[in-house]
Amino acid sequence: QVQLVESGGGLVQSGGSLRLSCVASGFVFRNYNMGWFRQAPGKERQLVARISGNNYKNYSDFVKGRFTISRDDAKKTVYLQMNSLKPEDTARYYCNRQYGNVWSDNWGQGTQVTVSS
Repeated sequence: QVQLVESGGGLVQSGGSLRLSCVASGFVFRNYNMGWFRQAPGKERQLVARISGNNYKNYSDFVKGRFTISRDDAKKTVYLQMNSLKPEDTARYYCNRQYGNVWSDNWGQGTQVTVSS
């Protein structure tokens, strides 16, 4: 059974930092690209960052230079280091897996990030 368990969210002031973690199970982690998404109330879910199986990284423009995605295949974990947080980063953050160009429709519960001004 595929499981993705996100953690590390919380309440932080503008300019602060958080590190999110996503522990995966139920599939061969190293064979998948992994990504972080976020969804704010009333808005669509959007891709934040993606890391391939060979550590190639992509970022959406709105987080470039502030967020860093990484992975530890031995721990089956993907991380998102978030620095210089802004109120507009407030959202629920989710991780997901991608095989080829297809993202899974199996989502975890996510972790809430709230940035106060």
